[in-house]
Amino acid sequence: MNASLRRVWGLVYRHLALFRRSPPRVIELAYWPTLQMVVWGFVTAYLAGLQNDLASVAAGVLIGGVLLWEATLRAQMGFSISFLEEIWSRNLGHLFVSPLRPAEMVAALMVMSLLRTLVGVVPAMVLAFLLYAFNILAVGPALVAFFAALIVMGWAVALGVTSLIMRYGAGAEALAWSVLFGIAPFACVFYPVSVLPLWLQPVALVLPAAHVFEGMRAALTDGVLLWGHLAAAWALNIAWIIGMAALFMGQLRVARVRGALINIGE
Repeated sequence: MNASLRRVWGLVYRHLALFRRSPPRVIELAYWPTLQMVVWGFVTAYLAGLQNDLASVAAGVLIGGVLLWEATLRAQMGFSISFLEEIWSRNLGHLFVSPLRPAEMVAALMVMSLLRTLVGVVPAMVLAFLLYAFNILAVGPALVAFFAALIVMGWAVALGVTSLIMRYGAGAEALAWSVLFGIAPFACVFYPVSVLPLWLQPVALVLPAAHVFEGMRAALTDGVLLWGHLAAAWALNIAWIIGMAALFMGQLRVARVRGALINIGE
C-alpha cells in the first residue's frame, strides 16, 4: 500500500473506530432509512391492495423512489457528518498539519460516506423485500448505475455543504441535515418532471437525481431503460463534482489563509 492510500485508510479507520465503540451510531445509520421504508411501505401496500393495475404500479414506484432517494441522503449526510465530526473533535487543524492532502481527505470522506450508505440502505432494501415483496433489483443491472449516480450527486452536494461550513462556521452546520430536503421537490422522486410547472422543469433537469428517477420509473413501469436519462445524470454529476470540488478547494485555501481551520464551529 503506497503512502497516499495509507493516509486515506488512516482517516477512514479513525471514523470506523468510532462505530466499533458505539453501537448506537451503527443503529442510527439504519434507523432512518428503515423507518422511511416502513412508513412508505405501508402506504404502498395499501395502494397495491386497491383493485387497480395503476395503483399497483404506483406502489412500486413509490417504494423504489424512497429506497433510491435514501441512498442520496445517506451519501450526502455521511460525507458531511464525517467532516463535522472532525470539527466537533477539534481535529481538523491537526489533519491539515499532517501529510494528509486535501484530495486524500475527500477520498476518505467518500469511502466513509459509501460505507454509511450501505449500512443504512441495504437493510431497508432487504426489509422491503421481506415485508412487501418489493425487489428493487427488478430494475436490472441499471440499478447499479442509478445507485452510483445518486451517491455521486450526494457527494457533490456534500462538498458544497462543507465549503459553506468552512466559510460560515457553525451557522451553516444545519445544512448537513436539511439541504437535500429542500432539493427533493425538484428531484422528482415520486412523480415525473412533467408534473412540475413549465418554468420549474428546467430547474429539475439540471439535477442528476431527476434523470435517475425518470429512468427508474420507466424501468419499473415499462421495463425500458432510458439511456438518455442515465447519460444525462452522469454528465451532470461530472459537472457538479468539478464545480463543487473547485468551491471546496477555494474555501479551503481561504480558511488556511485566515487561520480559520482550528476555529470552525465556534
